[in-house]
Amino acid sequence: MNAATMDGRLNFLRTCERLKDVLRSARTSSGRRESTAEHSWRLALMATVFMDQLGDVDRLRILELCLVHDLGEALHGDVPAPEQTRDTDKDAIERRDLLEVCAPLDSPLREKIVALWDEYSQAKTPEARAVKALDKLETLLQHTQGDNPPDFDYTFNLDYGRKYTDAMPPLRAIRARIDEATRERRERQAHAEPARAVNSGQNQSQ
Repeated sequence: MNAATMDGRLNFLRTCERLKDVLRSARTSSGRRESTAEHSWRLALMATVFMDQLGDVDRLRILELCLVHDLGEALHGDVPAPEQTRDTDKDAIERRDLLEVCAPLDSPLREKIVALWDEYSQAKTPEARAVKALDKLETLLQHTQGDNPPDFDYTFNLDYGRKYTDAMPPLRAIRARIDEATRERRERQAHAEPARAVNSGQNQSQ
C-alpha cells in the first residue's frame, strides 16, 4: 500500500468518526440519546447473534452491510422515521453525502463501499433484506429499553419496519417478542399519564 492510499483511508476513517457524535432519536437505558455509531455497532452484534437464523447468506457481507448502511449520515445526521416525508428523498441525500465521505478512498475500496450502501438501500439481495430487517429490530429493541420521554409514541413502533421484519419467519418471531415489550412499555406509559396529570395539578395549585 502506497502512502497516498494509506492517507486516503485514514482520512475516510477520520470523517466516519463523526458518526460517534451523530445523535439519533432513540435513548439509551440511562436516558441520553444514542449515536449512529452505537446503533451500527449493536446492529452488527445483533446480526452476529442471529446469523444462524438468516439462512444461506454471505456472513461477511451481512456484517459489511451493517457497518456501512448509515455512513451517509456522517455529514448531515439522521432523520427520525416519524419525521421523514415523501417530499424528502432521504436515500438520495445520504448517497450524495456518502460519495463525499468516500472521496479520499482509492477507487476499488470506494466503489466497494458505495456498492454495499446501494445494495442495502435497494434491498434486492437476501443479505440486504436481512440487514434491513435487523436494522428495524435493533431500533425497536432500543426503544423498549431506553429511558424515553413521557410522550414517546410506542404505537408508531408497532407498525414500523414490518415490511422487512415480517418477510423472514425467524425474524418475524423475534419481532413478535420485541412487540410484546413495546406493548408493555405503552401500557406503563398509559398508567403513568394520570399520575403525571395529578402531580402537575398539585404543583400548579401550590
